[in-house]
This record gives sequence, structure tokens and C-alpha cells, in this order.
Amino acid sequence: MEVNVSDGIHVAGTLARAGMLRPSRPDRTVRAIVGLHRFGPTMAAGVIGGAARFPQAPAVIDDDGSISFGELERRTNALARGLAGHGLTEGRTVAIMCRNHRGFIEVAAACSKLGVHVVLLNTGFAAPQVAEVVAREGADGLVYDHEFAAAVREARGHRVCFVADAAAGDSPDTSLAELIATRVDTPLPPPTVAGRAIILTSGTTGTPKGANRPAPSSMGPMAALLSAIPLRARDTTVIAAPLFHAWGFAHVLLATALSSTIVLRRRFDPLETVRAIAETRADALVVVPVMLQRMLEADPEQRRRLDTSSLRVIAVSGSALPGPLARRVMDAFGDALYNLYGSTEVAWATVAGPADLRAAPGTAGRPPRGTVVKILDEHGHEAPTGASGRIVVGSEMLFEGYTGGGDKDRFGDLMATGDVGHFDADGRLFVDGRDDDMIVSGGENVFPGEVEDLLAAMTGIREVAVVGVPDDEFGQRLRAVVSLHPGAELSETQLQDHVRGHLARYKVPREVVFVEQLPRNATGKILKRELR
Repeated sequence: MEVNVSDGIHVAGTLARAGMLRPSRPDRTVRAIVGLHRFGPTMAAGVIGGAARFPQAPAVIDDDGSISFGELERRTNALARGLAGHGLTEGRTVAIMCRNHRGFIEVAAACSKLGVHVVLLNTGFAAPQVAEVVAREGADGLVYDHEFAAAVREARGHRVCFVADAAAGDSPDTSLAELIATRVDTPLPPPTVAGRAIILTSGTTGTPKGANRPAPSSMGPMAALLSAIPLRARDTTVIAAPLFHAWGFAHVLLATALSSTIVLRRRFDPLETVRAIAETRADALVVVPVMLQRMLEADPEQRRRLDTSSLRVIAVSGSALPGPLARRVMDAFGDALYNLYGSTEVAWATVAGPADLRAAPGTAGRPPRGTVVKILDEHGHEAPTGASGRIVVGSEMLFEGYTGGGDKDRFGDLMATGDVGHFDADGRLFVDGRDDDMIVSGGENVFPGEVEDLLAAMTGIREVAVVGVPDDEFGQRLRAVVSLHPGAELSETQLQDHVRGHLARYKVPREVVFVEQLPRNATGKILKRELR
């Protein structure tokens, strides 16, 4: 009982510091509380609460302008009734293939109000992938942007389809705007069971799997994240990360719960993202690491003319954040960087704030309250400080298994992330690499991350990846694939000598390949299989 009381105090205190419990007109507060009571900690409750307390405040700013919380509430009510009128009712599933714009948020919120499950489709999928995933997940409906009409053609089948764009062009399907216009916008009764979000794994190897992610049962997970990343109610948040990605979608849920203004652009452009921060005086930016790299490379003169001093939080996740990149981002935008390490399956494991990123660049940080992270050796025992082993995580946000069957390795209440890492003496986690990325060269184990971070810090190197390739003599040899900044000149020998001067000889890449840019998927992860 003491633990429950302590957790309750922590949740209340964290939400109060985040501004979620700020005073407002009693009638508005009551409507927000009723919405939370009826719908639980869902996106639907966030939209209802925002409309109750801040009806005129902007909820979403995108390429088409701005809509208020009151408008978002009414539009999603009408949209939910329209979807239900086409048979998309509680327990059904809708697949969404949209870029970052209000339509994505409106259909996700409408589904939340109905108790409809959503499958978030990667906008980089080709037609066969879309068809395979939609069939596997049993989607009854499909919402897509007009530009993806060809990509969804194979997946249509018997499914009811809607086009998300306000101007649908010559689409044979009804647009969301038309659907909204045909229905009343009065509030809906809550579903008996909350809908789920099915997030697809990044798919750097094989067909992306669907991760079954239930709605949280309490405000505890939100409080845990807010205790590590200082987002605040009524912030203005630029979400540049794709909304179909777990990181982008998580911040949609957080922003609606916090009644924050969400700023979106359909496509990521480095300089336009900086401009959006300056024009909206944004408090927070949500990105994946490669986006930060591109923002730093944007025209420096134009970037310096844009005032980004309003930023309090730059929240980054989705792939490894190299230490040198973390330092350069903080030097350019201030000490506002928060790096979350996690996965689609475990949600989050650790968060590194500015102090840890300055003191120990490359760290993944520390577990938030309520999250347990351990390092296990090859026998399944907890490894000592400094020793490398499998990273396992425990929290109430672990996924419930893949929708097509299968699971991550579990050790009691803990789940393996698929990574190998270690803790330092100060309790900071470092991710050494994927457990299947370990390179065995001449009998020695090498994790690419250590070599990548060392090379990334060299002047002139834009980005780098290290992989293992077959070798008749050593079993595997290290190959470094390097992209240089324009005008930079570095040789294979210079890179090898730099590694030789800092690391063991068996960690020196035996070959260096120079390329213009590294291959990445739609969420910014490097496709190492192509580099092998």
C-alpha cells in the first residue's frame, strides 16, 4: 500500500509541475474531468479536455492553417459518427497511411472515441507491403493521403476507404472533409473497451511486425515520461518525426493530454523546421537523430537569422544518437536535448538529459521512475557495473506481443530490447549495439557503436556506419562506410590511424568505403543490410 501511495503522490506532483492541474473555470474543469473519467487516459479524453478548458486555443497548426481545440473536438465527433456509419465501430480496425497533417490526428482521435483500433502504416511502404500488413492486421477500413493512391490499390479489397486530404482530386473515395460535413458533431458515448494502436517495427530487416500496444490503464506512464522530459501543458510542440512512428505518435498522445499546440509539416525540410520553431515560438521539438543532423547542415546564415531561443526541449529518439552530434546540437540550440532510448516493443527504457549528455556523450541515460533496466550476462544473471550484456526492461508499457504471433525474449517481468549495453559507475546506460550486430573478427568481439562514435567525432565526417563482412582469414572484417561533409578530404589510412590511436587493433576497420550518403528507411534508421 505504501508503494501505491508513493506512486500516487509522484504522479500528482509530476502532473502538477507539468501544468496539467492548473486552475481554470470550474465548469470547464468539470467537463475535462468527466471526459477523462468516461474515456480513460486516451487520445479521446485529451481532445475532450482541451476543448473543455481551452476551446479557442490552437490545437493543430499545419500547412493548411490552424484549428482550435473546440474545432478539433467537433470535427472528430462528426468524423467518428461518419466512420461508424460505414461500419467502423468498436473493435474494428482502421489502417492509416498519412503524412504529418491534421487529417492524421483527426482520424486517430475519432477512432479513439469509437474504440476502433488503428494500424499506423509507414509512408515509405510499397504496394505489396501495404497489402500484406493490412491483410495481416485484419483492417476493416483504410484512410490514406491522395499521393498514396497507387500504394494502397492492392490493399483496397472489400475495405471501406477514405482519402485524408482536404482536396482529394480525382479520388474515387470520400474525403474526411466530406465525411465530417455529413454528420452531426455532438459528443459520443465512450466505448466499452479502449481501442489499441498497432505500431509497426522499423523494418530494417524483413517484413515489419505489428506491435500490439494497449492503451495505458493510468496516468502513471505519462507521469514517468514527464518526470524525465520536462514537457509542459499548453506548450507549442513541433513534431517533425513521422506520426506513424512510435516516437511521433507518442508525442501526439502526450500533446493532446497536455492540451499543447501541435505544429506539423507534411514533409520534413531542415530549414523549414527551424523556421516553424521560430515562427510559432515553439517550446518543444520532436525529431529522430538524422533530422538533427540535417538541421545542423542547413544554410548556416539563414538558420542563425531564425530565433529558436524559445526551445526548452528537443526530444529525440528512434535510433542511436552519436555523442558528437549531441554536443553539436546543444552548442547550436542550447542545452535542451533529451535522448530517449527505447523501442516499439518496450516503449522506453532510459532518458538522457542535457547534463548527462554533456558529461558522458553517447549515453542513453537513466531509467525513469517506474522503469527497471538490467544488464544480463550469457547465463541470464545480472552483470556487474561496466560489464556488457543483454539489455532487459520492465514497466507497465511493455507491448503484448506481435499481432502476427511471436514475442521478444522475456525474463520474468523483464523484456529484452535486442540490444547489448552496459552501465557506468554513475548509473548511466550505454548501448553497445544490437545483439545481432556484434562482429566477431579473429575471435574478438566488436560492437560497431564504439567505432562509429569515435569516427563520427572526426572533423569532416558527416555520418558513418560500421558493419561486419565475411573474411576468409578472420571470419569477419570491419568495414566502415563513411559520408564526408562537402569539401572535406579524408583517406582510408587517416581513418584507420585514428581508430588505431584510440582503440584496440582488432577494432580498426580493415576497409573504408566512402559514399555520398548512407541508406536509411523512412524513420531515419541506417539500413546496414545494404552496407554489407
